[in-house]
Amino acid sequence: MAKEPVRVLVTGAAGQIGYALVPMIARGLMLGPDQPVILHMLDIPPAAEALNGVKMELIDAAFPLLKGVVATTDVVEACTGVNIAVMVGGFPRKEGMERKDVMSKNVSIYKAQASALEKHAAANCKVLVVANPANTNALILKEFAPSIPEKNITCLTRLDHNRALGQVSERLNVQVSDVKNVIIWGNHSSSQYPDVNHATVKTPSGEKPVRELVKDDAWLNGEFITTVQQRGAAIIKARKLSSALSAASSACDHIRDWVLGTPEGTWVSMGVYSDGSYNVPAGLIYSFPVTCRNGEWTIVQGLGIDAFSRKKLDATAAELSEEKALAYSCLS
Repeated sequence: MAKEPVRVLVTGAAGQIGYALVPMIARGLMLGPDQPVILHMLDIPPAAEALNGVKMELIDAAFPLLKGVVATTDVVEACTGVNIAVMVGGFPRKEGMERKDVMSKNVSIYKAQASALEKHAAANCKVLVVANPANTNALILKEFAPSIPEKNITCLTRLDHNRALGQVSERLNVQVSDVKNVIIWGNHSSSQYPDVNHATVKTPSGEKPVRELVKDDAWLNGEFITTVQQRGAAIIKARKLSSALSAASSACDHIRDWVLGTPEGTWVSMGVYSDGSYNVPAGLIYSFPVTCRNGEWTIVQGLGIDAFSRKKLDATAAELSEEKALAYSCLS
């Protein structure tokens, strides 16, 4: 029997990430090759014409799984009945702007969108926040959509996770699919901590720890970390535009694993609501290693944290606590 279509909202859908993301969803890369979808696309009124162009292209691509397209500048229409919401739209930081200015713009955007999701989304709607500051935008959304369970509100650190996998695979000249269990801890910002201490690589003689194969702790504790932390800036420098293709692809990965489950023995990084695991303050949206099953994520427990890692985990938590305080000051 054919499956019922799933309604997927993409905000900021006329932007670069949205333009890369919607065909991936329509092609089945997010929810699987047999799951029909209805796309809900939201953008701001100045982008209405561009949004309509994206809708025309989706129709022209004749995706078999795409059972309908809603393209709108009305947040209520966009949020009505959605099962999955990918929040790509946000206010970008512009030259000369203070963090507080960006934060206050995003607080008002996320407050409005949270209220619409709260009132109009389907029960048990899953939310992924992509727009920066992603962790704190997700926290604001959680605040103003109290009926959406906190476990259903996440932010994207899968892009950083995938970047870390890519760096290890390049360094060791192995297939990226043979590398697993890197971790991104903390904030989707340059304070994040890409951690390979528990990561392994599949070799002809079985799985081997990344550290053992790389044999260069100075690189793993230095250049590797900064490369992953600064990769977004490096792409802007090279493309003169921010990363869109990789962000869209990792958003698909994040939702796919969340909904369909992670492979046995493999974990991924997701920004989720902290319960105090690993001595991370509860009440922050913080990136942890997680496994997913039956549409639920679970933080991987019991991993050893050395002194070097502890400092990194605490530093990114401190930045998130500051961001949280800044965001809440914008609410008053």
